[in-house]
Amino acid sequence: MAFTLRPAEPGDSAFITDMLVEAGDWGHTGATSPERVARILADVKAARYVTGWQRPGDIGVVAADEDGAPIGACWSRLFTPEEPAYGFVAADVPELAIGVVRPWRGKGIGRTLLRELLDRAHAAGHARISLGVDLDNPARRLYEAEGFITVDTRPTAVTMVRSL
Repeated sequence: MAFTLRPAEPGDSAFITDMLVEAGDWGHTGATSPERVARILADVKAARYVTGWQRPGDIGVVAADEDGAPIGACWSRLFTPEEPAYGFVAADVPELAIGVVRPWRGKGIGRTLLRELLDRAHAAGHARISLGVDLDNPARRLYEAEGFITVDTRPTAVTMVRSL
């Protein structure tokens, strides 16, 4: 199954929001619905990943299928101590989020998106990048395999960091 990567653009806001829903509600097997989107965005910390996309400093990559339809996205942005997201470690460390459309999972798209975003974050001058992930989310194994280390553990999730 062939796919291509392209930089995320301001017009990708709705798709990136859908990918946030897939990431935040990763165990759900149904379609992305307005109700699911509203439930995820009602969480202020979760909404911070996508609100106002694409602001200065945001970095993103979109995977598209052979027809150009988006099938996954990985993006990062900076947060502040006053308005952190789930994987916040410092104001100068961008935090990433990633989502892949369910039928495309397990085909290497997430790993490819992640590696591309890491390269772009490094090229933008960042020394580290962070993320938050549920303890039982299978994506955690991907992050560990790609060099992320756990720096904080909460009852149901961890914060992980990787040097760039």
